[in-house]
Amino acid sequence: MSAATSDGVVARFDDGLARARPSAVGVDAGAIVAWLDDVERAGLDVHAFMLHRHGKVVAEGWRWPYHAGRRRNLHSVAKSFTACAIGFAIEEGRLRLDDRVADFFPNAPAAPHPGAAMTVADLLTMRTGHAGETSGALWRQLTTSWIDAFFAIPVATPPGSSFVYTSAASYMLSAIISRVSGQTLHAYLKPRLFAPLGIHGETWDLGTDGINPGGNGLWARTADLLKLGILHAQRGVWAGRQVLPRAWIEAATRAQEASNRYGYHWWVHDGGSYSAIGVFTQLARVFPEAGATLAVTGAIKGSKRLMPLIEWHFPSAFRAAPFDGAEADARLDAALARWRSPNADLPWQRAFDGTHAVRPGEAGEDRARDDWRFRLDPNEAGATELRFVFAAGQCECRLVDADGEHVVKAGLGGWIESTTSMPGTELHHGYRFIDSPVVARAGWLDAATLRMVWLYPETAFRDTVECRFDGERVTLRRAVNVNGGALEQPPLGGQRLRA
Repeated sequence: MSAATSDGVVARFDDGLARARPSAVGVDAGAIVAWLDDVERAGLDVHAFMLHRHGKVVAEGWRWPYHAGRRRNLHSVAKSFTACAIGFAIEEGRLRLDDRVADFFPNAPAAPHPGAAMTVADLLTMRTGHAGETSGALWRQLTTSWIDAFFAIPVATPPGSSFVYTSAASYMLSAIISRVSGQTLHAYLKPRLFAPLGIHGETWDLGTDGINPGGNGLWARTADLLKLGILHAQRGVWAGRQVLPRAWIEAATRAQEASNRYGYHWWVHDGGSYSAIGVFTQLARVFPEAGATLAVTGAIKGSKRLMPLIEWHFPSAFRAAPFDGAEADARLDAALARWRSPNADLPWQRAFDGTHAVRPGEAGEDRARDDWRFRLDPNEAGATELRFVFAAGQCECRLVDADGEHVVKAGLGGWIESTTSMPGTELHHGYRFIDSPVVARAGWLDAATLRMVWLYPETAFRDTVECRFDGERVTLRRAVNVNGGALEQPPLGGQRLRA
């Protein structure tokens, strides 16, 4: 466990990328300042960004307690990494775009099943013929084969005829890579993509078939997200070497249908730019004509809220040549120092305005070693006991269920970083966190109400937990900032246990 502190300086992490002043590569730093101001005015929860042009990172920042060395759940950005694997496999002669999906799986439905004609290209362009989306959050709850689940989805229209965004298609691309290479998608990409780009420490979840979910489940750093965009901005060239075929990148980032603006697992925008996008606004926006890439991670319900601000300020920020922009560069430095500060006006800091580190009406020593235990009423979560241990400026919230005891350590009057396996899958887009970093704080709203914020810094998620103590009873309410489903859990109630 360590105290979650920050001096407001970008955490030192060697991502292997060169740096330059914005004006030195023809970037107007004033436009970046204006973009940050507009993001803040709009109340958009951006956690980090990096801007790269002509071989140099020219601006970057992380909100506290996020930092450069932390991995991030990139959600559907994984799809664009998966597309790279298909490009490599085609170059190596392992498969073709017109290969039928069913031919890779002996148990797949045969003709005249309507899905029998589905091709690799149909998966890449999200034209499976399925009537609706299959979210990764749904499949993460399955204990049976995801491949079988895919072939059980009704095919409503002829494959190749209509666009329906679905993570199921990306999973099958990953499964095909495993079939033709004898490796997981992650292992296949390591020597071909991750190692050449200097991406390391990344992890990729596994589905029930032992296959990486190609549409999600990839955890990597903001710089790694940026590098994916840079590689495409540079037409597949990295450090003078053609890593990914130029022809593949040109095809992948071109809209395959004018009506939906989708390429091969890339979103295509007007003006020639394109994006890898994950839910809650994890994205890499590439401006190929300007030789620039912007990477963003955040916790925004819908990237469409941020995109207009990106389009307003970029690519107009990019000039044809270097210029004397020292004054604007200095303004950006000052803006980023404020932006990175742990004392910035952040929603998770504002949650404790007016709260107390010590329960009102009690002296600090009165409960220096308090241990409050509650037997929980029957509940959907299967939790049986809730416990609060107050000691040495912190509160431990302990929850017991069939899997054992789960703990979050929260600072009273300050933040504490530790790890936790606290359940909450239904609040976290279907993800179960095991020994995951959590930065947490607690404070008393009044003598009967304790508020905690549990911030998971490798994700978009931030839980707000309020506990109401009424005589011998407790009621715990837990909500999350963003989710693909419910934003609140059913409350937990319980009765005090006395020794």
